[in-house]
Amino acid sequence: MRPPQTARPARLDSIAQARQIVLHERAPASNGLVAPWIERSWQRCLAIGHAPGQTVGFDPLGAAQAKRVMNSNRALTDAARPALQDLGRALADTRYFAILTNAQGVVVDVNGPIDRSDRRADLITRIGVDLSESCVGTTAIGAALTELQPVWLHRGEHFFNDTSGYSCAGAPLFGPDGVCVGMLDLTGVDAPERPELTHLVVQSARNIENSLALRQSHALLLRLNWPGCRLGENNDGLVGLDDDGFVTTCNSAARQLLPQLGLAPGSNSHRTHASELFAVPVSLLFDAVQGPAAMLDLPLWSGLRLQALVAPAGGPREGPAAWNTMVGAVPPARDPRRLRDIETALIRKAVEDARGNVALAAQQLGVSRATVYRKLGIKRG
Repeated sequence: MRPPQTARPARLDSIAQARQIVLHERAPASNGLVAPWIERSWQRCLAIGHAPGQTVGFDPLGAAQAKRVMNSNRALTDAARPALQDLGRALADTRYFAILTNAQGVVVDVNGPIDRSDRRADLITRIGVDLSESCVGTTAIGAALTELQPVWLHRGEHFFNDTSGYSCAGAPLFGPDGVCVGMLDLTGVDAPERPELTHLVVQSARNIENSLALRQSHALLLRLNWPGCRLGENNDGLVGLDDDGFVTTCNSAARQLLPQLGLAPGSNSHRTHASELFAVPVSLLFDAVQGPAAMLDLPLWSGLRLQALVAPAGGPREGPAAWNTMVGAVPPARDPRRLRDIETALIRKAVEDARGNVALAAQQLGVSRATVYRKLGIKRG
């Protein structure tokens, strides 16, 4: 077998050239020598007075402050533990390991093959050490938390000379309210460049975000995806509803599928109701669940349609395998015509119960009067 290769000399030469231009000549890099976000991070480090040759202390927080950080991030560390264990297995035969930080870049958990005899590995994997950009310069940790996107950087792309032995992949972590709660980092010391780890860290971050979303209180859980995509996988959108149909939790995938979820669930300024997301009465979603789960063809107000796996609170939380088993046991998605028939019948009944008062029926259904008129084919005089 061929031994693993380190970074191409041309790549390291480009990094060295960029460092000379940006960090020493204080001029903008050109010709794509480094990614724009790396140059932005370098510039931020320079702006706060850092110099590449400074000694990096990797100072931990004080004991009392570290304890407060751990207590305030307990939900994150609990949700991330299974993913970190999986990463430990995936990275077992490499010189890479996993670091979990909070939103301020403080280490709250680690896993993987950490060589404690190597001071460079030991220093950055201590619980409570501050690895924020302001403390240790450009790293995947500081960059992911600032840029809020997955990143990869190698050797001299780190700001300080002291950190030039590291290679890192990082991804931000978003809570159910859409706010960044931390980041996941995969770091190697004097290790071959492995940019494919960006894919691994993104997948693992998604697992953690899903776990965080599922831990929030909800009466009904919807797993959403486009028709043709298999439900029960980690890329599903997750939306949790309370008994009144208001959104209590969701994940990043759900916010991409449903832009209305850009507002934080449970926010004091606005609570998103299912009727704002789906062109069906919320009662239909609750009534659809006759067993452990139900498959629905779910219309959106845009005219697009999603497929949904709807389950009551307490459904599987163990991961994709449990949901795949459930998906296999749930009958195929209902005929969309049948769904529309149920929807129309529910709306008609609401109007009858309101004795023909469309405005009252719409209020009870959580939809607009125009929707009631349109769904029943009623022309307004």
